[in-house]
Amino acid sequence: MIATIDDVKKYWDDRPCNIRHSKKDIGSLEYFDEVEKKRYTAEPHIPEFADFSSWKGKKVLEIGCGLATEGINFARHGADYTGTDLSIESLNLAQKRFEVYNQKGRFFQGNAENLSSFVGVEKYDLIYSFGVIHHSPNPHQIIDQIYKYMDDSTILKIMLYAKNSWKNYMIESELDQPEAQYGCPIANTFSKEEVGELLHGLEILSIEQTHIFPYQIEPYKQGKFIKEPWFESMPDQMFNTLKKKLGWHLLITSRRQK
Repeated sequence: MIATIDDVKKYWDDRPCNIRHSKKDIGSLEYFDEVEKKRYTAEPHIPEFADFSSWKGKKVLEIGCGLATEGINFARHGADYTGTDLSIESLNLAQKRFEVYNQKGRFFQGNAENLSSFVGVEKYDLIYSFGVIHHSPNPHQIIDQIYKYMDDSTILKIMLYAKNSWKNYMIESELDQPEAQYGCPIANTFSKEEVGELLHGLEILSIEQTHIFPYQIEPYKQGKFIKEPWFESMPDQMFNTLKKKLGWHLLITSRRQK
């Protein structure tokens, strides 16, 4: 059976991404602080890629904001922030997060394949989407929609799963799965050539490959960062090289062709 966007919505409504990153009361300040700490400890490349401080006073549109861990940081650094998500449960928590931290933002629920049907078309300085577009059955449609919100100065930053990656090889060998919870209906992977095809009409400024999750799962669930023995014994230089060649995340920065 071919998965649909309704399947994707149900999956993330049932368990929004990172919702179990804290055992504190969901929706509390302590909860959101712990979710952020755990996310950025496991994925320290995210803050550097998002480059929050560069968007002060600028208009930022996030496609697939989830719990708004990046969203709240864009807002904290002075961005004029708009977040969207397919999952209403994720969006409710994103809005709650902004209330808890007394930050301003706009939020819209809907399928990004039809973005312009629920978010008014205007130009943004940054369009950001981390780990979202590859869950769509029609990622090209999302990119076509994103074009409508770009001018020559707009920067598009997205993360897509890498086809040529350690994790994808483990998934193919049935030794791993794309997401923390079982049964993700769609998790497309991309080669660098396929990224170029997806972003037709855009100039790719950079593609960086990174992120191999090195931690033991059970301790990680308890908030403990204990590496698997084979990663613990690996020199940092070797592990960093492995991430650059076989990382799960493709960090892509692009803009309209001039």
